[in-house]
Amino acid sequence: MSKEIVFGQELIRICPTDDNKLEYSTNNGKIWNTRYSGSSYGDFYDLVAFGNELFAVTSKGVYVSTNNGKIWNSRYTGTSYGTFESIQVNGAELVAYTSKGVYVSKNEGRIWTKRN
Repeated sequence: MSKEIVFGQELIRICPTDDNKLEYSTNNGKIWNTRYSGSSYGDFYDLVAFGNELFAVTSKGVYVSTNNGKIWNSRYTGTSYGTFESIQVNGAELVAYTSKGVYVSKNEGRIWTKRN
């Protein structure tokens, strides 16, 4: 699981002491500033950059941001695929590891298909 990623000109990470907070750095991690703090989206588990979007796996589902994590929009919050635990990019698809197995999305996380 990625707790810290490079996104554009910034490092973005899940705060090491508070899973409800995202931080960013513009100087290679020397100084960290709060980008988002709150519990509306649940605890952050994982982050991944996919195209110009930032994806977050949280305790409430999969969320996406197009403004470096300042505002998040729900991408998938159902329970059909289990609890999402982590997410990765594999070429043109997203791969999610959930409590019910491995799922793949070829449409930016809108629909997931179980990987055999």
